[in-house]
Amino acid sequence: MTTTASHAPIEAPSRLLQLAELRAGWELGATLSLWPLLKLAPRGDGHPVVVLPGLVASDLSTQLLRRYLRGRGYDTHGWGLGRNFGPREGVEAGMFKLLETLHAKEGRKVSLIGWSLGGAYARLLASKRPELVRSVITLGSPFAGNPRSTNAWRVYEGVSGQSANDSARMRHIRPTPPVPTTSIFSRTDGIVAWRGSVEKPGPTSENIEVFASHIGLGANPSVLYAVADRLAQPEGAWKPFNRKGLGALVYPDPQRRG
Repeated sequence: MTTTASHAPIEAPSRLLQLAELRAGWELGATLSLWPLLKLAPRGDGHPVVVLPGLVASDLSTQLLRRYLRGRGYDTHGWGLGRNFGPREGVEAGMFKLLETLHAKEGRKVSLIGWSLGGAYARLLASKRPELVRSVITLGSPFAGNPRSTNAWRVYEGVSGQSANDSARMRHIRPTPPVPTTSIFSRTDGIVAWRGSVEKPGPTSENIEVFASHIGLGANPSVLYAVADRLAQPEGAWKPFNRKGLGALVYPDPQRRG
């Protein structure tokens, strides 16, 4: 357990929410059914986008999201580092090398999308090398609370061989990156406590709430549309996500109480 700035306790999601993660298959089916409608999302300008997978996942887990974004006009890339077993030796260096290579090759800043632990990596990269990063989008990432407020911290420690309480890295992950930043989260996330994924809203930072499981975040139609909308923001002219009108039915007010 940990606390937010308002000292409200943050606990890991309940067993019931963990069981509800089984709905991820339905989310994938919904996306495949709505694929023609998802193509109505704004098209991009071709800038490079890197998608970072979650804990113990690989680029295979982000294949659908990358395929969708490629169809929206982006130069999409996986991280190319195999399964995500935490920040083991060579992992951070590999991510920085990829970021630098794409920036040098394309001559453009790179947008970073990170799912769960991948979002923590994205924030770290943007914090350390903001001149290379155009925007950061995180999906259910635990950056605002103690890592032990998730149901994955034991797995993290087991596969990475490191403590989940990594204060050195959290100094770069917890503060809002100095680039346009969007946190997409779900209050019914069964892995990461949703309060631990809430960004402090600001001139270039925001939260987008969705109805989704943690495992289904990368395949949920509302997430895919929101990601495409955020990436389509012109460089230097970023505006917050517009959830007015019918969008309010799909995207709840992230600042509501409860």
